Amino acid sequence: MYRFAPSPTGNMSINDLRIALLNYICAKQAGEQLIVRIEDGDRARTIEGKDQELLEMLALFGISYSQLYYQSSNFKYHLQFASTLLDTKKAFICFCPQEDETSPCVGTCEHLSSEEILNTPKPFVIRMKKSDTTSDHFVIMNTHKYPTYTFACACDDMLQGVTTIIRENEQKANAPKEEHIRQSIGYDQAMHYTYVPSLPCTKDESDVTWLLNQGFMPEAIVNYLLLLSHPAPVEIFTLEEAIAWFDIKTISPSPTPFEIEKLRFINVEHIKRIPDMELSKRIGYACENIGKLAKLYTEEASTTYEIKQKVDALFAKKAFDAAFEAESKLLQELILNAPYFEAFDDFKAYLATKSGLTDEPFLKPLRFWLTGADIGLDLALIYPLIKNYLKEIVR
Repeated sequence: MYRFAPSPTGNMSINDLRIALLNYICAKQAGEQLIVRIEDGDRARTIEGKDQELLEMLALFGISYSQLYYQSSNFKYHLQFASTLLDTKKAFICFCPQEDETSPCVGTCEHLSSEEILNTPKPFVIRMKKSDTTSDHFVIMNTHKYPTYTFACACDDMLQGVTTIIRENEQKANAPKEEHIRQSIGYDQAMHYTYVPSLPCTKDESDVTWLLNQGFMPEAIVNYLLLLSHPAPVEIFTLEEAIAWFDIKTISPSPTPFEIEKLRFINVEHIKRIPDMELSKRIGYACENIGKLAKLYTEEASTTYEIKQKVDALFAKKAFDAAFEAESKLLQELILNAPYFEAFDDFKAYLATKSGLTDEPFLKPLRFWLTGADIGLDLALIYPLIKNYLKEIVR
C-alpha cells in the first residue's frame, strides 16, 4: 500500500506533485493500491476548500487513488494510542516550557510521580521516551491535545495499512521516530522507505497552479518531472507510457534544479501531439482549424497561454493602423465584401487588384487585419485556417 499525504495549507507544490507521481507509478507497477490522506491536523493553517483543489489537481494530472482519508478523522485514535503509550510507560507527560514541538526536554519530567503530575496545573505535552534510534524525548501530543505531525503520520500509516513510503530527503529524520512509535504500540509490519531529493526552484515555479496558469500543460509537467534526474528511453512521453519503464531506483540522489526553458521545450512537443480539437478547447475555442492554427504558433510561442493571446488577437476588434489609416479602411471594406476564395494567392490578388495597393501600404494593413500583429507567421499558412472566419476577424 502506497500513500500520498498532502496538506491543505496552500497550493500544490511542484515537489508535492512529483511525490504524488512517484507513488502513483510505483503503486501501479507493483499492482498495489494508492491512498490519499489529507493531512489536516494543523487546524490553524488549514485553508477551507483547499482539500478539494488538491484532489482536483490529482485528477487533472491523471493520478487516481483507491481511498481518501482525512487525518482529522483519526484524532480519537491518536488520543487512544497516546494513552496506551503513557500506560505502558513508553511515553510521559512533560511540563517543560514549550515554544514548539522541537523544544528541548532534559528528561526531568520523565520521572514525575502520578501525584506530582496531578498536582501540577501547568499545560503539558506528551513525549516519547528516547530509544536506541532516537536521540531525544520528542513530542507526540501538544498542549492543545492534538497530535504532532510525526505522531499522526506514524499512527495513520499503521491504521491504513501503508507499507511503502516515498518522500523527500528532508523527511528522512522522521523515519526513526515513526518506527519507534509504531513498535512501542506493538505494530511490527515492516515499512519500506524511498527518499528523493527535492527540486530547487523559484517561488513561482514551485507553484503548480502558477505553471498551469502560464499555459504549461499537465502532460508536459508530468513528462518533465519524470525525466528530471532519471534516464528515459525517449524524451517525450505520457504518464501511462512511463509506467512501463520508469525505475525509481535510478533517480539521481543529487538535487537537480528546475529549468523552466526545458519545460517550455517539452510543452511545445506536447502541444503538437494532442488532437487539434482538444487543443482548440484548451485555449477557449471549439474548432479543429483553430487547433491547427494554435500548433502553427508554436513557432513563436511555447505555452497555451501565449498561443491563446495570439489567437485571441485575430478575433479581437481592431483599430485602424495609424500609419496607413486610409489603406487599412479600404482593405477592411474590401475584405468584408469579398467573395469566398479557397486559396490565399487568389484572395491576395483580388484585394491587390481592387485596392490598387502594393508593397508595405498593402501588406502591412493586410497582416494587421488578418492577425492583429505587425509581424508573425506567413499569411499563406494562416489563411486556410481562418478563411471561414474572415467576417468575424476583420471588424
